[in-house]
Amino acid sequence: MNHYSDTDHILAQPLELPCGTVLKNRLVKSPMSDSLGNGEGNPTEAQKRLYERWAEGGIAVSMIGEVQGDPRFPERPGNLVLGAHTDRPAMQALIRRATVTGAQLWPQLGHAGALSYGPISHPKGPSALNIEGLQCAGMTRDEIQQLPGMYATTALHAKTLGFNGVHLHAGHGFLLSQFLSPLFNHRNDEYGGSIQSRCRIVLEIIDAMRAAVGPSFPVGIRINSSDKLDGGLTEADAIEVIRLLDQVSIDLIDISGGTYFPGAKASSEGSGRGPYFVDFARRAKEITKVPLMVTGGFKTHEHARAAVADGATDIVGLGRALVLDPRLASIWLAGRTGDPDFPGFESPPTGGITAWYTMRLTALGEDREDEFTLDLASAIRVYEERDLQRCVTWRHRLL
Repeated sequence: MNHYSDTDHILAQPLELPCGTVLKNRLVKSPMSDSLGNGEGNPTEAQKRLYERWAEGGIAVSMIGEVQGDPRFPERPGNLVLGAHTDRPAMQALIRRATVTGAQLWPQLGHAGALSYGPISHPKGPSALNIEGLQCAGMTRDEIQQLPGMYATTALHAKTLGFNGVHLHAGHGFLLSQFLSPLFNHRNDEYGGSIQSRCRIVLEIIDAMRAAVGPSFPVGIRINSSDKLDGGLTEADAIEVIRLLDQVSIDLIDISGGTYFPGAKASSEGSGRGPYFVDFARRAKEITKVPLMVTGGFKTHEHARAAVADGATDIVGLGRALVLDPRLASIWLAGRTGDPDFPGFESPPTGGITAWYTMRLTALGEDREDEFTLDLASAIRVYEERDLQRCVTWRHRLL
């Protein structure tokens, strides 16, 4: 047992959000695409068990990545979908199991846009694209103006089902991130041009969601600190986005970075070994009163403690660290040693690391992580084959 100063207990302190909801501590399972839906937009037993394990491990909130309101534009066919086809008993069972020990469960509301999964989608983005590895049609103005209603309806579905909040995905190169980026948004109407205009649809969606769920239901958002692409969203742009978000009814701003566009750098490239976006968060703290969460690169208890104690962020978002050890929150909250041992991958193939962590999530949900032995190439193969098998079901049930 190590001996810690009073500031080490800061991770265990509750946090009240602007809407009045209280988070029991400062550690949140950040949204990741777990690809554990059943191909019909509903949760599997493995997914229920996975989120139960994180709740048992002491996390304040688990955020489910890539939950769709429009099944025509999924990130993967393992995404959950909230809408007419939702299996309410199955979804509510997921919520019950993910909220044991006072944890909360928030869906990350997404729309993959230009990155929609090709075998079951006709990708669309703010502007038409035709580049190597990525093609999409441009959205019409009418299609854009339907987005706030879609997101509002999905947020209300989440509240009615019993989720504890919602988290809007405007990062990592998916649709709303595409609107924010001048590299992918070439529009010459009110939704393109200046950063204020590129952010317009995001603000309209937040206003519509808030009107739908009311003032006391948490609404958060993920944004990029930058796209890490030449000509993409810059840190100066992102600071202006935060300034604009400070003027609407939002409860949490989750800062991350990077994109899944072909050729983009991983968030960790060029950012050092530690947390990747803490310095940007310090700048953001100067211009917003909204609580901040930083996601990316938190690998040690000291990283997490220092970021909150120094005032850079209010919440630490944990992703891959919790894939390596679902009990990590309780270990850190107790002030015990036990930082996860991150694997080293030499010259990983494109998509290999993401596939490896995604397949380890499946092993966690099946309580067989001790048997998990996939290498990167095998993880990619199993990951891709599983999603292709789900496509028939997705088309039949949701399209």
